[in-house]
Formats: sequence, structure tokens, C-alpha cells
Amino acid sequence: MDPVLPIVALSLVLGAIIIFLFFSAYFRKRQSEVRSIGNPNPDPNPNPVSSKPPPKKPLSKPHSSDKDQNKRHHPLDLNTLKGHGDAVTGICFSRDGRNLATACADGVVRVFKLDDASSKSFKFLRINLPAGGHPTAVAFSDDASSIVVASYTLSGCSLYMYGEEKPKTSENKPQTKLPLPEIKWEHHKVHDKKSILTLFGTSATYGSADGSTIIASCSEGTDIILWHGKTGKSVGHMDTNQLKNTMAAISPNGRFIAAAAFTADVKVWEIVYAKDGSVKEVSKVMQLKGHKSAVTWLCFMPNSEQIITASKDGSMRIWNINVRYHLDEDPKTLKVFPIPLHDSSSTTLHYDHLSVSPDGKILAATHGSTLQWLCVETGKVLDTAEKAHDSDISCISWAPKTIPMGNELVLVLATASADKKVKLWAYPSLPLS
Repeated sequence: MDPVLPIVALSLVLGAIIIFLFFSAYFRKRQSEVRSIGNPNPDPNPNPVSSKPPPKKPLSKPHSSDKDQNKRHHPLDLNTLKGHGDAVTGICFSRDGRNLATACADGVVRVFKLDDASSKSFKFLRINLPAGGHPTAVAFSDDASSIVVASYTLSGCSLYMYGEEKPKTSENKPQTKLPLPEIKWEHHKVHDKKSILTLFGTSATYGSADGSTIIASCSEGTDIILWHGKTGKSVGHMDTNQLKNTMAAISPNGRFIAAAAFTADVKVWEIVYAKDGSVKEVSKVMQLKGHKSAVTWLCFMPNSEQIITASKDGSMRIWNINVRYHLDEDPKTLKVFPIPLHDSSSTTLHYDHLSVSPDGKILAATHGSTLQWLCVETGKVLDTAEKAHDSDISCISWAPKTIPMGNELVLVLATASADKKVKLWAYPSLPLS
């Protein structure tokens, strides 16, 4: 007998055993999978004898995101304007308060119709800027259909005025849709290619002014340019000579321009109008001196005779600028208030933006994502929203007039942020005198 045969036989037997074990394990696994498919939620403790009904599921609790939203909801928070694809960099109300224009870093300007501040959704007109442009600020011109937009590109800053063509109608076919706004005038590489920080516009009614809209564009450099809203003509040029600007604003009647810049002083210019109503000249007339550190923001009171300033020195001041400056009479400080906002170490914070209500009674102020409402008369805090937005607030503005909300008319504050949201806020309650 060949001695190799027993070894071969043994190998065959062992191989058969291994194959048998392999296939038996495989088929057991397949049977388990089939059972799991037929019964995806097997009862780990089956009890076929019991006939008790299954216990009721407890009510589902809100998700953590819902909890955060509930925490963020503030009693004065009225509504949110949605639809922005990126950070909102500028906002502006039309004169009647019924339209709100927003500038967004996604290259689009949107004009929302505010027919009811409590509406679940808002219709808006979409204006796409030329390719590559990033809008930084907006201002309405003569009416709600005329909008001036500041746009920044790598080659510099541009200004566009968009206006609607009058709808063409005929006896047989009336125009069913209003045409989209088109560019009425434009300027490129303004402000020596510097970015425009703020645009403020108003209807000039002081003295012999003819009521036309004038708009001040403030660059991140040191210059400020005054524009005629309808024609786009440059009618004045100012320079703060303070290293860099922070912002500039025009008084509601179109008489003064005031600028906050790198230093603690605020420079004020007067716009002089000719007999025909046009701008004759712009001349520097006064400086507001008293703060010990840089002024971070300012706003005019509705009467155009006072200015409110906020500074890094931790104070706010109300100034009277209705003085006989031509007789060397200096502007007067009417009130000084400490800024009532502190961090965890009790250090006083500064305000980034200010806006005063059209009745002159409420001052809205922001620092980061915090929004406060203050009484102009006393400087006391009326209310605070610590997380008004999910990111820093970029701009704020009161509607110049009341707008509908349900069956009533209300004064509304708008805030915008890098969180892609624009929020509407109610007018807070004033303390009884």
C-alpha cells in the first residue's frame, strides 16, 4: 500500500469537516437575517400570554433648537424678514415706512413690502447688482421706487440709482406687470476706490431747499460726498482729515451733515441752498468737543437741532447745535449719560449703532448682538434683547412713520445682521411720568 494514501484520505476528511462547519454557520446567519427582516422590532422579552395594551408614548419634547428659539424670542420681537442668502449689510425705510430696502452680501438688493408687520410672509422686489458687486449700503431717493445702492468690487466702489420705468399701457392691452427697476445713473471708482460705509438720505426742506433728496456717502477713508438723489450729480465734498471715517449722517431737514471718525471730536457742516433750491455750497461750521475717546456712532434728533453721540469713553451725549455759530457761539452739551451696558467683569461697553425713534423719545442702541431701548429723556434702559441676532448687528433703523400691524398702527425698529436675518421690533413701553 502506498504510504501517501492515508495522508490524502485524512486531508479529505478534515477538509469536508471544515466545509460543513462553514456552511452550517452561513445558513444560521441567513435564517437570522430573514427573521430580522420579517420582524424588524422583535420584543426582547416576549410574553404572548399577556393581553395588556402597550403603554402610551409620552408627549415628544421640543428639540434643543426649538428651546433655543424660545429662549431667544423677545416680547418686542415682531417678525423676521427671510430670503437673504448672506450677511445683510444695509437697510433703509422709505419715507412712508411701508417699504424696507436691504443690501445683502449675496449681491442682491431686496425691497420688502410691509403691508402688515405681523404678516407670515412678505413680498419683495429683487434687484440683482452687476456681476461681482457686493452691496454695502442702500438709501431711498425721491420715492419708494428709486433706490441708491453702494456696491464694492475689487476695482473700487460704485454707486447705482435704480428706478422703475412707468408702465406702458394701451387701450386694448393694459400692463399687467410693473417692469423691473433699471439703472438711471451710476458712478464708478468713487471715493478714490475706498469702500462706502454708510449712505444717509433725506428730503431737503431747510431754507430755500426744493425738497429734493440729497444723499451723503461716507467712505472708509476720510472723505464724504453729497449727491443729488434724482440726477446723481455730486453737489458737495467734505473731508474729516481724521485718518479714517466711521460714519456720517444728514439732519432730517437737510441742513447739517455730521461725521464720526477716528478722534473724539465730531465735525459738523452746513448745507447752504441757492434761491432756486439747489445746493450752493457745503461749509464746516462747528465741532462737538467733550468726549475723551473716539465717537463710535451718532444720530440726529427728529427736529434736526440736536445730535446724540456715543463714545468709547463709556458715555453718551446730547448736543444742541441750534446755535449762532456765525457769532462764534459753540454747540452746547445738554445731557451726559453713562452707557448702561457692561461685560462680565463690569467693564463698560460702547455702542456700535444708534437710531432715535421718529417721536424723539426712544433711542435704540446696539453692541455686538445685544439690542437696547433707552429713554432719551433720562438715559435709562427700557428693555434689552441680549441675543437679538445670532451674529453681530450690522445696522438699525426706525421706520419714519407708523406701519400697520393687524388692526393698529405701530412704530417699528428694524435690525440686520450677518446671520442673514432682518428683524422687526416693537416700540417699548415708556414709564409713566
